Amino acid sequence: MTHEFVSRRTALTAALGLGAALGAAACGAETPAPAPAAPPSPGSSGAASAGRVFGAEWENHARTLMAWPASDGIWGPDLPAVQAAIAGLARAVAGFEKVVLLAGAEHRDAAQSAVGSDVEVAEIPVDDLWARDTAPVFIRDAGKLTGVDFGFNGWGGKQQHPRDGAVAKAVLEKYRLPRIAAPLVAEGGALETDGQGTLLVTESSLVNDNRNPGKDRARVEDELKRTLGVTTVIWLAGVKGEDITDAHVDCLVRYVAPGVVLLDKPFPGAPADVWSRAAEQARGVLAGAADAAGRKLEVVDLPQPDPDRITGRGEAFVSSYANFYVANGAVFLPKFGDEAADDRARGILAEHFPGREAVLVPIDAIAAGGGGIHCSTHDMPG
Repeated sequence: MTHEFVSRRTALTAALGLGAALGAAACGAETPAPAPAAPPSPGSSGAASAGRVFGAEWENHARTLMAWPASDGIWGPDLPAVQAAIAGLARAVAGFEKVVLLAGAEHRDAAQSAVGSDVEVAEIPVDDLWARDTAPVFIRDAGKLTGVDFGFNGWGGKQQHPRDGAVAKAVLEKYRLPRIAAPLVAEGGALETDGQGTLLVTESSLVNDNRNPGKDRARVEDELKRTLGVTTVIWLAGVKGEDITDAHVDCLVRYVAPGVVLLDKPFPGAPADVWSRAAEQARGVLAGAADAAGRKLEVVDLPQPDPDRITGRGEAFVSSYANFYVANGAVFLPKFGDEAADDRARGILAEHFPGREAVLVPIDAIAAGGGGIHCSTHDMPG
């Protein structure tokens, strides 16, 4: 069998000719039909959002959602290493809070064996491991935990998603939570909040005809505000068409507290490219931005490791520490193998999350696929 490795930061060759395949897969009998979904909540078509709150990741979690990769059609010969990395990450997070790993029924036993008894495996079919993007985005709506289904479409039709497109509904049904059908397409990795009404996003990912055709930035911003209850949206340019996500914000800049963000900084001397230019553009925007409370933002550099000292390799490899994950009692960041850089990043995160343990986790196989720890996890508030 010939495998085509579909990474999240490669050229978009996988998108060529994919439209017909997507249609066939989505309608084919081979795909289990999702269970009936809970009806959308009032306001899902853009009504007023009074009472909606999009909380910060550092608030209390009920559990972390993850997904079990099982498609060699996506990962090819790298699949065993990717599974081992996901299992290791799940076990690490489970040391601090409950972890629920989503897997199809045919993969349940293998997934359970890999993660051990401290991780729950839930029979929800998935195509890939990127739970950040496929699980619902959780908000409080009039105080009640509610899930927003942003209509995952394979990052603009770049990857087949007959199962992943149904994950948000299935998760909300499992936990008997109300569902809001969003009036636009987005992924969880595209949305970064301070929990106090401010949202950071990249224009390249959201104002894009592969997700939201015909919608300009003003329209997208209005729908984000009404759907999530945020009041201020800070727009970064991002990079369109160079990776499968069209440059999600969660590999670039992250909140660590209201008014304080960590910004990915390329390794000194690295050649300028579209990603380093995007980081500099973001720095300029953030320097002049004010959040929902009117505060100027404090921008703290989060330097990348030396590319000659990391243990991972590959054209798609993402060496950004910004893709960290905040859990109950801990913050998880990638261990890239440059010991000085790893220790420096751990120190920065420990400083900004006092009372939480900063935990380095080796994720080379995941990073080689163009993602990271945050991309592979999704917090459900407590």
